[in-house]
Amino acid sequence: MRQEAPAPAPRTRSAVPPAPRRLAPAVSRPPAPAAGQSTATGGPVAGQTTAPRAPAAQQAASPLNSAVRKASSGRPAEQSRGRSKRAGKAAGGRSREEVGWVKAHGGSGATSLVEALGGVDVGDRWPEPARGEPYRIVLVGRTSASGLRSVSRALGALKDGNAPQGLELLAVVLVADAPGRLPIGLLRRIRVLRSVAHVHRVPWIPAWRTDSPMKYVPRQLVTLSRLVGSDVYGEGARS
Repeated sequence: MRQEAPAPAPRTRSAVPPAPRRLAPAVSRPPAPAAGQSTATGGPVAGQTTAPRAPAAQQAASPLNSAVRKASSGRPAEQSRGRSKRAGKAAGGRSREEVGWVKAHGGSGATSLVEALGGVDVGDRWPEPARGEPYRIVLVGRTSASGLRSVSRALGALKDGNAPQGLELLAVVLVADAPGRLPIGLLRRIRVLRSVAHVHRVPWIPAWRTDSPMKYVPRQLVTLSRLVGSDVYGEGARS
C-alpha cells in the first residue's frame, strides 16, 4: 500500500507580537490667543480675559502705584517735606523759637498783646522749654496795685529758681489799667521793678476795650514789637 505523507503542521503565530511601528507625533500649532488672552506659560489660562497691561513707563508714573509703594514701605502716601515758616514746631502748634507771653494775673492784657504782636499765649504759668515750649518769655501785668504785686511775686519766683530751667526773660510789660497818669505810689513800685528787670510800659488803648481797630499805633507798641522780634508794626506805624 502507498503510504501518504503526513500533512504539514499548521503554522502558529508567535506569542510575542511584533514591535509596533513608531510614528512621528503630529505637530500642531496651538490656536492664537484671542484679545486679552495669553499662553499658559506666560499668563492666565486660556478662556480668561485680562485688561491690557500698560507700558512700564506709565506704571512707574502712576500716582496710585506710587502711593502703594510708599504705603508698603511704611511711609505715608503723602508726606510734606517743607518746613514751617517758624522753625521748631512743637505739639499744639507751639514753637520753641516764638515768644511766650506769661500772665502774672488774670486780665493782664497778654491776650491782646498776642493778638497784636504774635507769639504764644502761655497763660498764667511758666512754659517748659524741655517740652518744646518757648524759652524766651515776656511777663505781663497791669499797672494797678494788685497787678504790680503779682508781677513782683512772679519775678521773685523766677529769681529763686522756682521756674523751669532755660527760661530767658526778655522784659516785663506793664499795660495801663486806666487812662491818664499813674499815682506816685504806683510809679515808685514800677521803679523798684526796673531795678531787677527790663520794664516796658504800654499805654491805655481804647480800641482794646471796645474790640475795635486802632486808629493809630502807639510808639510804645512799636518799640515792643521790635523788642520781641515782630514786624507787625515795624513799618508805617503812626504814633
